[in-house]
Amino acid sequence: MKIYLVGGAVRDQLLNYPYKDKDYVVVGATVGEMLEQGYAPVGKDFPVFIHPKTKAEYALARTERKSGVGHKGFDIFASPDVTLEQDLQRRDLTINAMAQIEGELVDPYGGLNDLKAKVLRHVSAHFNEDPLRVLRVARFAARYAHLGFSIAPETMALMHEMVIEGELTSLTAERVWQEIQSSLGERSPNVFFDVLRQCGALAVIFPELDALFGVPQPKEHHPEIDTGVHTLMVLQQAALLSKSTVVRFAALTHDLGKGLTPVKYWPSHHGHEKKGLSALKALAIRLRVPNDHLALSEKVMEFHTHCHRGLELKATTLLSLLDSVGAFRQVEKLEQFLLACEADSRGRLGLESNEYPQAKWLKKAYLAANKVSAKEFIDQGFSGKQIGEAITKKRIEVIKQLREKGI
Repeated sequence: MKIYLVGGAVRDQLLNYPYKDKDYVVVGATVGEMLEQGYAPVGKDFPVFIHPKTKAEYALARTERKSGVGHKGFDIFASPDVTLEQDLQRRDLTINAMAQIEGELVDPYGGLNDLKAKVLRHVSAHFNEDPLRVLRVARFAARYAHLGFSIAPETMALMHEMVIEGELTSLTAERVWQEIQSSLGERSPNVFFDVLRQCGALAVIFPELDALFGVPQPKEHHPEIDTGVHTLMVLQQAALLSKSTVVRFAALTHDLGKGLTPVKYWPSHHGHEKKGLSALKALAIRLRVPNDHLALSEKVMEFHTHCHRGLELKATTLLSLLDSVGAFRQVEKLEQFLLACEADSRGRLGLESNEYPQAKWLKKAYLAANKVSAKEFIDQGFSGKQIGEAITKKRIEVIKQLREKGI
């Protein structure tokens, strides 16, 4: 029996990149031998075990064959006769197909050379057996873009071929969303969607976003002109402002309505804020987007232009905006909303470093309005609807007074 550290931990050690999980492959062992040594079995489709002390995962060396059944559509063959090289060959990228034993690197497929060359390259023809790998490669591109990594031309060509052959249509919503959400959490999430567009996958898994490319916007407000380009710039800015995938998803989807504007009205997109809500809802249902992601996205989509005009809004409109985004129920909702709106403002060519005073003013107005308490009106004998009406009136007065003192 030999135990090898494999996959991400090996890759990221060599990159001096932070990592948490350690995965191991066990060569030359049986299920019975693992159980005898105290390892706890997990999973139903192939032999994976949890170490009795470290709780790390140990998998028996295995090969896979696409079948449409079993673990994610694969027949799994695990045996003491399966070699480390056979196990590594089934992996997606060469940089993920390296192993270590007692500090010695085992690299049968040139992962170290590709790591040094900063290239994401598929290991073998087995790559096309799992269409999710198209999304995984895009995710790794998003993770390591800041280090200068790129996708090998032959790998990009294979990804494109898989898209053309309709392979991605077999992916379940859960697997697609898991990759999208993971990619939203990466350092350069915009790269994930850019890669998917380059290989044609974006039109399959996220057609609402793909439809934005080539749609013009007024040059005076959007020097980058193209709505798709703007959207990825907004996502890039959101990644700089917040680590929250909720905020980043809202930034990504805020302009979906512009993809629904009839060509004859271009580059104007009047009413796009509400036009996109039905498309967003349909997208959320199709990909099973979590409720917290959808909720913020709806608010940002519908009210981001209100926020951009925040310094000009009348007190009544401003209070309505604060109430609509849920600020008085949970201040975190306002914080997330403002971050996504700031990303939208900065996600424009040449305007990436601009200040966003609207956020500061809305926070200031919220804090002042939130001090208005129902207690003072109850003490005055108000009841029922009268209390709510009195609170609203007082909050409007407070915001007006605040504005008079100077934003």
